Amino acid sequence: MSKNVVMVGAGVANVNAATKLIDEGFKGKITIIDMGKNPYDRKYSEVMEGFLGAGGWSDGKLTYHTSIGGQLSKYTGEEKAMELFDQVIANFKRFHPKPEEVQCSNPIAEPEFIKPYFGLRLFPVWHVGTDYLHEIGKNWYDFLVEGGVEFIWETKVTSIDFDKSTVSYKSECCNTTMLYNKLIFGVGKSGIDFGKKLAEQYDLPTEPKPVQIGVRFEAPQKHFQKLIDISYDFKLYRKYEDKGVSLRSFCTNNNAAYVAVEETYGDHSYNGHAKKDESFRNDMTNFGILMEVQGIDKPFEWSRDVVKKLQIDGTGLYYSPTRKPSTTSEGENVSAIQVDTLHKIMKSMQPYFMYVYDFIEDMKKVFPTLKDDWGIYVPEVKYLSPEPLVDYTNLALTKYPNVHFVGDALSARGITVSGAQGTLVAEQILLDN
Repeated sequence: MSKNVVMVGAGVANVNAATKLIDEGFKGKITIIDMGKNPYDRKYSEVMEGFLGAGGWSDGKLTYHTSIGGQLSKYTGEEKAMELFDQVIANFKRFHPKPEEVQCSNPIAEPEFIKPYFGLRLFPVWHVGTDYLHEIGKNWYDFLVEGGVEFIWETKVTSIDFDKSTVSYKSECCNTTMLYNKLIFGVGKSGIDFGKKLAEQYDLPTEPKPVQIGVRFEAPQKHFQKLIDISYDFKLYRKYEDKGVSLRSFCTNNNAAYVAVEETYGDHSYNGHAKKDESFRNDMTNFGILMEVQGIDKPFEWSRDVVKKLQIDGTGLYYSPTRKPSTTSEGENVSAIQVDTLHKIMKSMQPYFMYVYDFIEDMKKVFPTLKDDWGIYVPEVKYLSPEPLVDYTNLALTKYPNVHFVGDALSARGITVSGAQGTLVAEQILLDN
């Protein structure tokens, strides 16, 4: 009987797991521990930790396709994966103050002007918007609290003992240890180093993951409008298979689009978001240009080293031939040190930055009005720890079947896949009762 479920991390995966348990009348205790804050106290700048995690503090692009974000359908089957996606999207609508405004774009035609230079992936996307995500978070949180979920905020888990089924954390007064019947480990990007240590401590078999690093690109929306009209969240890509390098654009934001600073492990990196409220409209576009590099020994450590090299006075870098850094949605300048040349970026990311540079140069051919009217914020990074091998029927560790890994801790990429993983685990916990 699984009477005590402890969730480490209050991100999208675990929030959807808790929601499924409450909806299905789970009678046990549910406890969620997170380093961040509840949605009422969480500040706009606190991107990485807190209720709904980094995904819930973004702009809420819910990708509706099984080939994106971690290949969920490989272990659930296509029909089950889409069913899980539907549940996640239904939750975001359920707690949305205006659910009718959550619309799905479904592009179908790949334009000819892209083909000589890039591949283009088209798929359905539900777009929520940053401003609405914050309201969703409050409504969702209230529902879970009313359903009996205990949240322990601004608290770091210090250790997990898989053999004794305990979670230890330091509270204001003392060290506390909690027993669990089921543990769901969903720590997000901020806890990847923790997951890595657990894998080493318990000698868990893992699958190595590639480096994912690049830049956040920004330019006036007018330059990309002909592609935006086809796909809001367009994904350009190219591969250099002989070099073990691939590039993709991702997380495209338009209309009321802003660059955001992320602080992970004490260093600055960049992401983007977009609001739905027309009063925030700035007619800008931003998206990541991310490299996936295979074959690097210790990719997590390598990425951390590169990010550190791309810091000046505790913040990241900005380069543009003609533009100054933009402002945030709160009207403040994006925190970045503007550099006059690409030298430091090239030196820190060599030899890989040339792939990003070529990507930008070819975008100028596809979108000829772009010219030098653009800027890049550096770095954008997606840390991936070695992925623990799990029983994919329930995402549990083979040696410790009461421990489940979800979200970024299992290399899920994106809100929808993370939420689907959490929902899948909750379904399995309910079956065990």
